[in-house]
Amino acid sequence: MMMNKISHRLPSSIVMQQRQEQRHYWLSCQRIYTFQPIYQVTGRLMAIELLTAVTHPSAPGQRLSPERYFAALETSQRLHVIREQLELLSRWTHFFADSDIVASVNIDGPTLLALQHHAPLRALIARLPWVRFELVEHQVLPQEEMVAQMPELGALWLDDFGAGMANFSALTELSYDYIKLARELFVLLRNSEEGRNLFTMLLALINRYCKGVIVEGIETAEEWEQVRNSPAFAAQGYFFARPQPFNQLETLPFQLP
Repeated sequence: MMMNKISHRLPSSIVMQQRQEQRHYWLSCQRIYTFQPIYQVTGRLMAIELLTAVTHPSAPGQRLSPERYFAALETSQRLHVIREQLELLSRWTHFFADSDIVASVNIDGPTLLALQHHAPLRALIARLPWVRFELVEHQVLPQEEMVAQMPELGALWLDDFGAGMANFSALTELSYDYIKLARELFVLLRNSEEGRNLFTMLLALINRYCKGVIVEGIETAEEWEQVRNSPAFAAQGYFFARPQPFNQLETLPFQLP
């Protein structure tokens, strides 16, 4: 709020220069791609999520907020990132095709809608039927009719349910294959007996709107056991693995002990 007040006092030329400098800063950032596995409650490997780490040449050892980075990009630049991510995943086609594992990629609402008019990118997606897009919760959700016009996308996933603006209205706006439950909500509910009972009922309710719930941010054996004894379908988190480089993809265990 204070920054807004200060910027109003500055000459417009200075404000414009500051914005250009910020834009140049974010455009100069570099992307590093890793992945994290997702396991069904049966212990079987279900999917991997492609993750994006962001750094700047001025401080290459410092990780920046991916959320702030993508918020600073225009839609055309986000489409470029999606192409880059899909081209990376395409190098591992044999792994996904042979193992019946899928790969999820985060996407925001405006970028998802922009795909309607990007024929080359849609053609690339059509060649990767094992790719799933996770719609990030804090963006405006596209209309179901528009998404239905892009059959090559397959079924969408919803990311971070229970965090930010992802609430029950999101469940009915689009048809989702899987819905990810945010760690923040999971931790909040597991801290009391009443919350744990509510957690079970919540997952049973969400299951009515999708094929299954994936609980995010599992960090301990106790949390994993709770998820396994719930109506959840799968889980993801540091308990299974921290983000790993793609050259480790083929070393993933397909079945947990």
